[in-house]
Amino acid sequence: MKIGVPKEIKPQENRIGLTPDSVKTLVSEGHEVLVENNGGFEAGFDNDQYLKAGAKIADTAADIFNDTEIIVKVKEPQKVEVDMIRENQIIYTYLHLAAAKELTEGLIKSKSINIAYETVTDDHGRLPLLAPMSAVAGRMSVQAGAHCLEKNQKGRGVLLGGVQGGEPANVLILGGGVVGENAATIATGMQAKVHIVDKSEARLKQLVEIFGDKIIPKQSDKVDLNKLVSEADLLIGGVLVPGAEAPKLVSKEMIKLMKRGSVIVDVAIDQGGCIETSKPTTHGDPTYIVDDVVHYCVANMPGGVPRTSTFALNNATLPFLVKLANKGYQKALSEDKNFLAGLNVCKGYLTYKAVADAFGYEYQKPEDII
Repeated sequence: MKIGVPKEIKPQENRIGLTPDSVKTLVSEGHEVLVENNGGFEAGFDNDQYLKAGAKIADTAADIFNDTEIIVKVKEPQKVEVDMIRENQIIYTYLHLAAAKELTEGLIKSKSINIAYETVTDDHGRLPLLAPMSAVAGRMSVQAGAHCLEKNQKGRGVLLGGVQGGEPANVLILGGGVVGENAATIATGMQAKVHIVDKSEARLKQLVEIFGDKIIPKQSDKVDLNKLVSEADLLIGGVLVPGAEAPKLVSKEMIKLMKRGSVIVDVAIDQGGCIETSKPTTHGDPTYIVDDVVHYCVANMPGGVPRTSTFALNNATLPFLVKLANKGYQKALSEDKNFLAGLNVCKGYLTYKAVADAFGYEYQKPEDII
């Protein structure tokens, strides 16, 4: 198959869909790979590395979209890219459609085949292609939050881990999944006081086994969230409903209870955010203030560390891509129910229920469409 890798054009997005090593693997399987000129430069991969791996360099994104059967990206297609997608072309990337009605409509209209990294599952119901970027975002959330707490960033002027004679900051993590666990890894390492709220008692027990008394676990239906939010110096939103819009756990009224200069990092912003006052921001302009609370809501946090992120992402996505290219989408998806769970839009039909429900569209079972 002919596989195309365009340069990402979302603001401050410097990752790329394939590393040179991934290209080498695909070429060894008999596939042709086109990479856009300097597409991987900001992630530390130059054209020569791709050429040595067996890729061809395309001058423009239009060349990529015109000449390939599979498009491999990182972020959701931007409008100019949606306009270039051809009927029956396979798009393999993060989509986050439940928070993007215009994009969803554009992909339906294109009659393309769209596989979302974030809804591919494994036998345990986990999300293996989302997990590496959730891990990066979870770790970055504390790094970013600690920076935003500095006074010159309009924060409280609090050092996350404190120091002798100065108390550590209170960190409240909403959601104990991959984001929450990785946020806790950094926050406990920085010696902050860390609360983790999750609805699953079993998951909280797992986290206690990992972190011991370095965290304070709280079950969501047994906690006074108003009180925890009001006491937080740094609040990290890391809740996820696979493929669906994130639930709004923190209301505008709760934000008003927070201390002046406290910080919110809403990692769930790709799925609409779990804080009512959240709105997407960029690495170029990452924060804004509501009721004296600093909000950091960058929608592509891992794009800030593109080299690390690209390697981590490819480690997870490449095996599925090899299967897709070797077998074609119909066989690859029909043989693997976990991979089939990634099919969100196919030939003009919505094939992921949470997205269909979000916009009131008719849902079609993916197995009936392929």
